[in-house]
Amino acid sequence: MLPRLEYIKQARMRLGITQRKLAGLTGVSTSMINQIESGRCKPSYETARKIFEALGSLEGKTSMKAGDICSRKLISVQRDEKLHEAIDMMRRNSISQIPVLDGSKVVGILTEDGLAKIMVEKDEGELKDFKVYQVMESPPPIVDVSTPAKALVPLVRFAKCILVSEKGNVMGIVTITDTLKMVE
Repeated sequence: MLPRLEYIKQARMRLGITQRKLAGLTGVSTSMINQIESGRCKPSYETARKIFEALGSLEGKTSMKAGDICSRKLISVQRDEKLHEAIDMMRRNSISQIPVLDGSKVVGILTEDGLAKIMVEKDEGELKDFKVYQVMESPPPIVDVSTPAKALVPLVRFAKCILVSEKGNVMGIVTITDTLKMVE
């Protein structure tokens, strides 16, 4: 099923392309595009499909990607670091979660929420000697830089953060706050 015909003009305007450009991309005349957008003509299913495919393809090229919205200043801790040092780093940088690495491999995540749970369960004295790996949670999802940003919104709501990789190397992080960049 195709979207409503009224969306053609809206999508074309949002993409900033002319009727002539859309016509050239679809093989449909500029006059026909004009008539469809003004409601004077109802295109065949095949013509409408061509138009929506062209618009969809352009939207895919112009929409924001994970690499566009991620914070590239990735702050992380090593799994064997002392917990109090990791907490200090989180406070100094005003971050609520921090990826945990073993060398350069992501092995977990340390979150404010996870730390709060541990603090309720353990004595303050016990926590002094803890290492990060003793309280870290499972690693967050990792997506490629080219992943559409819109696909990240439901994922980041569930996972609290997403790591972004380029050519197999983690190079950024997406938090709920980063997804707000799509609105700007």
